[in-house]
Parts: sequence; structure tokens; C-alpha cells
Amino acid sequence: MSGSPVALIVVAAVVLGTIVFALIGVHRVKMDPAQYIVGGRSFGTIFLWVLLAGEIYTTFTFLGIAGLSYSQGAPAFYVMAYGATAYIIGYFLTPAIWRVGKEQGLLTGADFFETRFGSRALGVGVAVLQFLMIVPYVALQLSGLQILLGIAGYGAYNATASVAIAFLVLALFVFGTGLRGTAWASVVKDLFVLGGVSFAGIAIPTRFFGSPSAMFDRVLALHPQMLVLAHGAAYHGTIWFISTVLLSGIGFFMGPQSWNAVFSARSGDTLRRNAMLLPLYQGFLTLMIFAGFSAALIARGLKGTAVDQSFLLVVQRYYPAWILGLICSAGALAALVPASALLLAAASVITKNVAGTFGIATSDRARTGLTRALVLVVAVLALGFWITSQRTVVELLLLYYNGITQFAPGAVATFLWPRATALGVGSGIAAGLLVAVPLAALNISPLGINAGLIGLAANVAALVIVSVATRPRVSATAPSIEAVS
Repeated sequence: MSGSPVALIVVAAVVLGTIVFALIGVHRVKMDPAQYIVGGRSFGTIFLWVLLAGEIYTTFTFLGIAGLSYSQGAPAFYVMAYGATAYIIGYFLTPAIWRVGKEQGLLTGADFFETRFGSRALGVGVAVLQFLMIVPYVALQLSGLQILLGIAGYGAYNATASVAIAFLVLALFVFGTGLRGTAWASVVKDLFVLGGVSFAGIAIPTRFFGSPSAMFDRVLALHPQMLVLAHGAAYHGTIWFISTVLLSGIGFFMGPQSWNAVFSARSGDTLRRNAMLLPLYQGFLTLMIFAGFSAALIARGLKGTAVDQSFLLVVQRYYPAWILGLICSAGALAALVPASALLLAAASVITKNVAGTFGIATSDRARTGLTRALVLVVAVLALGFWITSQRTVVELLLLYYNGITQFAPGAVATFLWPRATALGVGSGIAAGLLVAVPLAALNISPLGINAGLIGLAANVAALVIVSVATRPRVSATAPSIEAVS
């Protein structure tokens, strides 16, 4: 019913219940920096699995995939491929990174670059860049949350104010619980998201078309172009598809929140098992493609950022308010739980790698306190960016990946090419960002290639050229990828 508060009440109850559940899970844990930032390096297979899924499957899973399917059709299939690509890379790379972190006592991704290349300047630079790149990714979660709360309130309530309140509550939650609290919240979040995704991809097409396969028959009859990629360099064509899968797969574990999660693992074998288990979530991603195609047939005519609302508008129009509330609760958790990991990651790199470098907050107690304070600062910055940004969920995600993937060549080089130098890695990151970010911000894809992949090519070229022209770094005491695989 229009204006009914039922759905919003359900969302509020689920979100607050999840926070209480997580608080109970961590109430006896003493928070030092290692515990607060990387969960005491104690997460086993299941806990790490829900944490990584909690960080990876965000509001983009819930809204962006359906929106891209609704507006573009076949290009949305890229989400089924890039995760699988990433897990293959992660199976070999993340245990090697974990071993370095364990042996050197590392807490952040910037720690890794500083230690492996013996350069404090590189560590500070990586920390600042990761901090800045986190902001649009948090804004992505806020964009999704605004859509969800607006629809849950049937347009009768101020969704922007609701988002600000919900996000500040989340920031206070992260302030008190750290990464372990995010992991406990991820348990509830994953259950709700898997249920919501199953409803969207199975119940909706079954109700309106008889089955998901019958829905695809209808799409094939009415909009056959939605089921095929455009040729070559065309907009969202085959070249874009391949380059985007490669870009996203390579950059999948390069976000600061992913470094924290990797360092939280109990062992390298835990990470390998997770690389084998995480593809189970890919099957659920296909259901959001079903939901987007169904919405394209049911709720026609949406344009621009409105496409991200597509399947939720179907639920709002044709289902009871309590069902809408449960679906929006799943989406709200898909926004808030990953955002909690992002806030923590952004705050931790500044505390550990910037403030610590200048002699600020050098004790464990001071570091924990500063990290907590910076969580609130990042939350305010992300709110400001979100309020001034008007992009679709997909655009924000790809903008993030265009930037964060530029850390991959340096991370891989530390294991595969000992001749790489700190100046070479820093030059590569700078070259990659200078190419990728402006092109991505202007939605330019030269020859149909994702701008981030072009930036990655410039990155590798600069890394090699500058490294060859400068003095080799001192050999680091950490294993190669082969040694830990």
C-alpha cells in the first residue's frame, strides 16, 4: 500500500537485529590493532568465506546486475565470468600475500608494498590512493541504499535522510567492533541476500511467465538483441566484455578491504579453500540477471539511474509490503555490511601507513583509537561524495575497479620479477591511474577496450622501463608464488 511504513519497519528491524547479533559476537574481544583491523589473523574457512562474500557481493549484486540486465541485456553476463577469473588468480596469489603478512606482521595492503620494496614513500603513496579509491566504492553502497529505502517507503519518506542516519549508525558499529564485527554481520547478510536473490530470480519470472525459461523465451521473441553482445568495438560489445572481465578479475583482491580479509585468514590453505568455495556464489548472481530481464518485460521505460530500481519496482507493485521489506532488508545489508569493511580498510591504511610514518599514533592503543576516529571521518567524506555524485551503480563499480586494479602489477611483480623497484612500481601505478581514471570518468572506451585495461598496459610498461633504469631493490625474505602453491 502506498505510504505504508511496514516495509521500512521490517528493514529497520533486520538491520538493527544484525548489528545486535554482531555486537554479541564480539563483546568479549579485546581490541588491539591486529584484532581490530585483521581479526587477530584467526579466521577459518567458514568465517573467512562469509567475510569475503560479504565484501564481494555488495549492493551491486542486488541492484547493479539487474539494472545492467534491464538496460543492456547480454553485457551483464560479464559478472558471471570475472568472479571465476578472479578466484583462479586468488588461489595462487592470496596465499603468497598471506605468508608475507604473517611473517612480517602486516596489517594493510600498503604495509605489503612498503615492506616488499623497502620504501616508506611507496607505502604512504599506496595508502593515500587506496583511501581515495574507497570513497566512490562506499558511494556505490550509499546509492544502492537510497534506492532500497526509497522503494521500501513507497516514495513517501525522505530516503536521503534515512541513508545518512543508517550510514552513521553503521559507522558507529564499525567504530566499536572492527573486522570481527563485520564478519559476524556478514553471516546474517549472506543468508538474507541469498534468500532475496533466489526470490528475485525464481519467484518473479515464475509468477509472471511460468518459469525462468519461459521468461527467456519471451525475451527472445520480443527483444532478441538483448541476448547477444554487440560485435567488436561497439558500445558494450565483445571487446568491452573481454577487457572488463580481465580488468575486474585482475583487480578483484586489490582493494584495501580485501588485503585486510586476506591477512585475517588462519592459514594459506584457508584462502585456497575459499578460492574453491566462493564460485558457489556465482550461481546466485545469474538469478539477478533473470530478475533484470523479467523487469524489462514487466516495468518498461526506465532510463538512466532509474534502471537500478527495476526489479524492486516490480516487487513494490505486485507483492505485499512485508515481502518488499524483506527483499529491501537483504539489499540494505548488501550495502551496509560491505561498507563497514570499506570504512575500516580506509581508516586503517591512514592510521598505519600515513600517521605512523610521521610519528603519530605509534602505540597499539593510539593506533586503535585513531583508526576508530578515522572510520567516522571516512563515513562523512563518503556521504559528501555520494550526495554530489550522480552515476549508476555499475558506473561507480567500474570506476573503482579502473583505479584499484592498478596495484596488481606491483603486487604480482614482487613474487615473479625480483628486478622490480619501488620507483618502478610507483611510476606504474601513477601511469595507470593517469590513463584509466580520466577515461573512465568520461565513459571513454578506446576501440571498445575498457579504460582500466588500457591503464593497466601503461602501468606495466612504466613499471618495467623505470625498474630497468633504476637500482634493484634489496631482496625481500618472502616466498615466491610457486613456493606457497
